[in-house]
Parts: sequence; C-alpha cells; structure tokens
Amino acid sequence: MTATIARLATRPLRVPLRRPWGPDVRDLSLVEVTVEDSDGATGYGFSWTPSIGAAAVRAHLDHDIAAFALGRAAEASALWQPLWEHLHEGGGGGITTIAMAGLDLALWDLAARRAGDGITDHLGRHHDSAIVYGSGVNLHYSLDELVAQAERWVAAGFDAVKVKVGSPDVARDVERIAAVRDVIGPDRRLMLDANQRWSLGQAERAIGELASFDLAWIEEPLRADDLTAHVELRRRIQVPVALGENLYTRYRFAEFIDAGVVDVVQPNLVRVGGITPFLAIADLAAERGVALAPHLLLELSAQLALALPGEHLVEAVEDASFEALGALAEPSPVIVSGATVYTTGRPGLGVRFTSELTDVAASVRPTEEP
Repeated sequence: MTATIARLATRPLRVPLRRPWGPDVRDLSLVEVTVEDSDGATGYGFSWTPSIGAAAVRAHLDHDIAAFALGRAAEASALWQPLWEHLHEGGGGGITTIAMAGLDLALWDLAARRAGDGITDHLGRHHDSAIVYGSGVNLHYSLDELVAQAERWVAAGFDAVKVKVGSPDVARDVERIAAVRDVIGPDRRLMLDANQRWSLGQAERAIGELASFDLAWIEEPLRADDLTAHVELRRRIQVPVALGENLYTRYRFAEFIDAGVVDVVQPNLVRVGGITPFLAIADLAAERGVALAPHLLLELSAQLALALPGEHLVEAVEDASFEALGALAEPSPVIVSGATVYTTGRPGLGVRFTSELTDVAASVRPTEEP
C-alpha cells in the first residue's frame, strides 16, 4: 500500500550573506519544509525567495498546500500536477510554484533517502562531474573589487565566469568588462547578466558595444515576461541569449523556446516548483535542442545536472552556497574542485539546515540575482 502524507511542517529561516548582494541585501529567506508519511519516513525540502514573499510562501504551504496534500500519496511526480491545478486560481507561478517546491523537494528527499540513494543516483546518474562557473552579484562593486573577484575566479581554476552589467552608463559596463576580460584572458568563457535592466533599445546598444569581448551569452537582457521584445531583440543581435530564472512554468519555457529567442534556458529549481517540473523543462529543452544551465542553488543544481544527459554548466556564486554561508547542519552533498563539481553521495537531497539559523521571516527588500 502506498504511503500517504501524514504531516507537513514549515520553519522560516534567514541566512546571512557573507558577501552582500547590495547595500540592503544582506541575507536570504528560506522556508524549510518537513514532510512525514504514514509509514513514519521523513523528508526535508525548502522554498527560497530569496528576499520577497517568504511569509506568503509559508502561509501557502501551511494552509492551501497542506489542506490539499494531507492524506494523498507521498509521491512527488504524481502529486505535482493536481496540486498545481488546484492552486492555479491563485496564480500559475510566483508564490504558487515557489511554495510548491518546498513540498516537492521534501517528497523527493523522502523517496531517495528511503531508497538509500543520493538524489542524482535516485533519478539516474549520467555523469560523475559537471563544469562549474564562477558567478557573483557584483554590479555595485567598484572596479578594483570586480577585478579582484575575477582574479579569485582565475586562481580557483574556473574556465568560465559571469559578471553583472546594466549600469546607467554603458561606458561603465564596457570599462568593467574590458578589465575582467584582461584578467581572465582570451580562452575562458565570459557570460554577462543584465538582470532585466534594459529596454529593447538599450539592450541593442549595450550588447552592440559589449559583443567585442567574445561573450558566451547575455543573460536576461529584457524584462523576462516580454516575449515580443525578445523576438525583436533576436533580430538585432548575434550574441546568444540566456534566460529562465524568472519563468515559472513549462508552458512559458515552451513559448520562449518555440519563438526562437533563447539559446540557454536557466530554470531555477525552486521557482519552477521543484524537481518534478524541472525535469519536465529539461526534457523540453533537450527535445528542442536548447542548452540548459540551472540557475543558482549550487547544492541541488549540481546534483540534478549530473542526472541529465548532455553537458550543463552549473553556477557557483562566490560565497553564496549554503555550505559557504554556514547554513547546513551536515556536510555539503557536493564538492567544487577547480572547474568541476562532484556529489558526495549523501542520501536524499543532502540539504539539512542548521538549527542555529534565525527562525524569523525575512524583511521585504529589493534584490538582484545571479
């Protein structure tokens, strides 16, 4: 007989950042989710905002999601679609899918730990290691600070790095990217991330001036939900485009892929709703011949990348992994060595948060992301 979901509990957490993402962005918000099934097995997941909406996410889990899920089969892939359809009246993405991720991750953790596997092997391992790239939230850094960061990436052995752009004056971006390219040399891959800061005209101009630095991709050059503008931008530029951290459903990923406006999709494991929809998006990208590079959340993104066919770049934001932030109660499920990342084989997701984290909801503040 299939075990059912007997209990769902949440705990709001605030994780201080070692390297602030801006003057007012000094910590991240999480909602830890614990699920227990009718056989007494336990799974642990989480939702991540990182700073907007944590209280709403927790409320959604404690009320609407718990009310629907309790008593149903404790199987992530079977529960996800009916739960999403039930919650859809309140919105198909955003708070809805971010909250759903907490339960989905907990159920996958439960299943993998019951089987005695890490999540990579539970899903089906394709690789022993993946390529990791250096990343940072650094638009607010001085030029000297940015150069020093690029030097640390080189010293760490990264073969690819990503830098923020989108300054009010494009000349500042050009100066900064020129300095980074000088540090990393001509052979390392260089990606830029505009965090949706440009209009169509600004994007065309800025990319035109930055393209000479041999860019592997330009990330989120426009508002993430403006498909029409992306179609027009594709006509005007030659640099590959990456996006997806702010797309929330398989349907939106399909629209952007089928419109031919994206070369690299970047689903965020939590924002899309967990492992179940992430795998569906990965299948979609593979079917359409589009590259996939998971967004952020190194400890889980790396494990999923190793369970997918093909090569997938994994993002390592400087000093922002859960391990680097001191958020984990146990050793990390992944190890970064030079330009590669490996799993340690810890059972389940391998992500348990320390009880020492502050048990409060995060304040509401604007932020930029990797």
